[in-house]
Amino acid sequence: MTAVNSLSRRLEHRHADLLVHGGTVLTPNGAECIDVACVAGRIVALGNLHGHWSADAALDASGLHVLPGVIDSQVHFREPGLTHKEDLEAGTRGAVLGGVTAVFEMPNTNPLTLWAQDLQAKLDAARGRAWCDHAFYSGGSAVNAEHLAELENLSGCVGVKVFMGSSFGDLLADDESVLRRILRHGRRRLAVHAEDEARLRERKAIVEASCDVGQHPLWRDEASALMATQRIVRLADETGRRLHVLHVSTAEEMAFLAGHKHRVTVEVTPHHLSLFAPECYERLGSLAQMNPPVRERRHQDALWQSIRDGAVDVIGSDHAPHTLEEKALPYPQSPSGMTGVQTLLPLMLDHVHAGRLSLQRLVDLTSAGPARIFGIEGKGRIALGYDADLSIVDLHGRRTIRNDWIASRSGWTPYDGASVTGWPIHTIVRGHVVMRDEVLAGVSPEGRPLRFLGAAVPTQPLDDRWERSIT
Repeated sequence: MTAVNSLSRRLEHRHADLLVHGGTVLTPNGAECIDVACVAGRIVALGNLHGHWSADAALDASGLHVLPGVIDSQVHFREPGLTHKEDLEAGTRGAVLGGVTAVFEMPNTNPLTLWAQDLQAKLDAARGRAWCDHAFYSGGSAVNAEHLAELENLSGCVGVKVFMGSSFGDLLADDESVLRRILRHGRRRLAVHAEDEARLRERKAIVEASCDVGQHPLWRDEASALMATQRIVRLADETGRRLHVLHVSTAEEMAFLAGHKHRVTVEVTPHHLSLFAPECYERLGSLAQMNPPVRERRHQDALWQSIRDGAVDVIGSDHAPHTLEEKALPYPQSPSGMTGVQTLLPLMLDHVHAGRLSLQRLVDLTSAGPARIFGIEGKGRIALGYDADLSIVDLHGRRTIRNDWIASRSGWTPYDGASVTGWPIHTIVRGHVVMRDEVLAGVSPEGRPLRFLGAAVPTQPLDDRWERSIT
């Protein structure tokens, strides 16, 4: 029997590869008590299916909520070149243990991700090792600006990332003429780390004199963020390019960006929503050190208000691990960055429990939003024909986050010892149960490159049976 006939017979006879039943499912209609049937990696039926469909495998989600697979739109998995901090296998393993089904990985590796061969090397390294689906950013730079349109259309490329500050060498793009060249070459949404490099250099003497990590937000102040954000939005208006501003951290930026939503989408991070200065620096020291910095409560309050107002589009973790030995270096020699992909969903579910946002709003920020903004094919919602990516959570499950739970090669989290309410129980990637009952399900990594509207067709199809059945 051919693969196409096998698929057709399964649909005709209501036989699924996987049937998820008994849960409360978050669909575009809201929360519904329905079942989900998965065949060949896709969702093929929704409704009262238990007892009407047979299946090779079943997952009882009674008492749980079934969310569209969480997409973490900003991670740094450090491979190649920095794998003592993190690698693709450990990073994606942490992702699925945290209920994340897809990630966008950043270009500041060694070598930098600037050319087609760099992107292909990452795709090759992920094959057979990545636990979740994935895509990689190309860095936007003076050396490759005229080639960015070609790069962003390659299979497995989410788009172009620009560092206006907090970077070095070929990945730093702080010159206005270079930024214009980057903006003019390409059509997809450009992701930006917006800090003003000149101001950062001028103000670094503040912390070099004090060696006080508590002054991290004084060095990398609100003005450095706002100046860079205003500049890149002005240049985007000149060139007609759409922007995605990453890890927005200030009240001033949010007030400005709310007036430019016709062109700009906005990401915020769990650490800017969960930690605040000066308390986090007094308690955690350089473990709380990030770029842009965790700031005072007024900024956190403004970010939450912007979520309520709808001005925030995406929550990404900015998972950026360093070893504890590196973080223990005297400030400001200590590097900025913390783990985050594995704690993104537990932290945000805890915020849902606390009433800071609704579960439906969280789904929009972590699933539908990334899929809509970046044009991901088949992701972001629980609907017929979409990928069977499911993050199944216990909204009332109370857990304590511990360092020994963290899969990252760096082995730590700034939330060690924090109790949260809301926890990922099962993770399903394209119909494969990769985490069951909070542990890896004993399967091999089967993550694949994400597919984007208008980009090259992946060399490895989603599922041969499904692809051949629709051609």
